[in-house]
Amino acid sequence: MKLDISIACLAVCHFVTALPTDLLEKRSTVQGFDISHYQGTVNFQGAYNSGARFVIIKATEGTTYIDSSFSSHYSGATAAGLIRGGYHFAHPDSSSGATQANFFLAHGGGWSGDGRTLPGMLDIEYNPSGATCYGLSQGAMVNWIQDFVNTYHSKTTRYPLIYSTNDWWTTCTGNSAAFHTTSPLVLARYSSSGPGTIPGGWPYQTIWQNADSYTYGGDSDIFNGALSNLQKLATG
Repeated sequence: MKLDISIACLAVCHFVTALPTDLLEKRSTVQGFDISHYQGTVNFQGAYNSGARFVIIKATEGTTYIDSSFSSHYSGATAAGLIRGGYHFAHPDSSSGATQANFFLAHGGGWSGDGRTLPGMLDIEYNPSGATCYGLSQGAMVNWIQDFVNTYHSKTTRYPLIYSTNDWWTTCTGNSAAFHTTSPLVLARYSSSGPGTIPGGWPYQTIWQNADSYTYGGDSDIFNGALSNLQKLATG
């Protein structure tokens, strides 16, 4: 995911209760994409017409930045009929996980059971302007993520998706398996050969960010399941 340069220079049902058999079998996938203000023009209807069914939209970063395009992107996605949700780019060195979860919730990161809203996503990855792990030990990083996850869940009844890479997760959390039964994994790996190693005890990725470009705007995402599974992720 891309972060804002002004700051840095950016499934199903209740995941905790069950892992659907048809999702585990991985018989189907659904195209989607993710975007931020970097995409000035996004062709939401074109994406939908081509088969995309979901989009994840940058809402916030840290506790000071609200993406300037979030509202227009969210409205455009809704009008096109896409399932949509927001994401938060984490800065674990600047404030607590709870503080950032509440900021995210206050500025577009909420969830509603309307069947069209994905749980919010925590984008936790390489520090764009300092130490890779933001100066936190592996244990402290896991605690920070848990603080964010627990706060989000307490306010929405849903666990947030967690976006990361295998390398970052292994390096900065010690490959923690603390979240594999609660938060669905969004795994970034730009490759045509598959998502690669799945970290953190997750049995599979729920969404694979497979490319840093997508014809209709943003990055390409592949949901690991049928459309019915994606709809279950949205409805809770």
